[in-house]
Amino acid sequence: MTSSILYGILIGILVSAPMGPIGVLCIQRTLNEGRKHGLLTGVGAMLSDMVYAIIAGLGMGFVVEFIENNHYPIQILGSLVLLVFGYFVSKSNPAANLKKQDETKKATPYWKILLSSFFLNLSNIGIFFFFIAMFARFTFISPNNVKESFVGLLSISVGILLWWFLVSYVVNKVSTRFNPRALMVFNRILGYILILIGIIGTISGIYNWINLRYNILPI
Repeated sequence: MTSSILYGILIGILVSAPMGPIGVLCIQRTLNEGRKHGLLTGVGAMLSDMVYAIIAGLGMGFVVEFIENNHYPIQILGSLVLLVFGYFVSKSNPAANLKKQDETKKATPYWKILLSSFFLNLSNIGIFFFFIAMFARFTFISPNNVKESFVGLLSISVGILLWWFLVSYVVNKVSTRFNPRALMVFNRILGYILILIGIIGTISGIYNWINLRYNILPI
């Protein structure tokens, strides 16, 4: 149960951390309209993330026997997906999309913030495949253990909320001396972390798959 909570929080942070359109929108709204608007942007994104997480979890459940019989090949595939995803994250420059809002414009209503970030994030189908890759890598979502799966999914939402709370809080605190170039550096570091996880998972999966027949202790 503890591992499900920790894996869930980790996955929630990793799925939110890349500074794509939602990350830029969260930062922009925090800078222009305040911390609440930035945090609500993250909440909307979290709701759409959980839609994909639940669908991915259910999909994993329907093919659980296939996954159990092909655990290592799926781990390798999932790790390769993370590796490629990390590469593109490391090469992206979110700072280029930041724009200054007209100061005379009224603050965006909360419900519009929530809905706009929800549907914007929902349009990114790549999140679904990211969850599939993470679930295949860490394998803690199982239809045979509904309680543990529920805790894992709940932990993912907690991880996502923690991330957006942190982003909106930090950006709000440093708004007067905010440096957009730091976003590019952050994305590069995060991309390298994802690449490292992908490399480790790929090597581990290949090693265990090859040596399975020889009854060598898996790594």
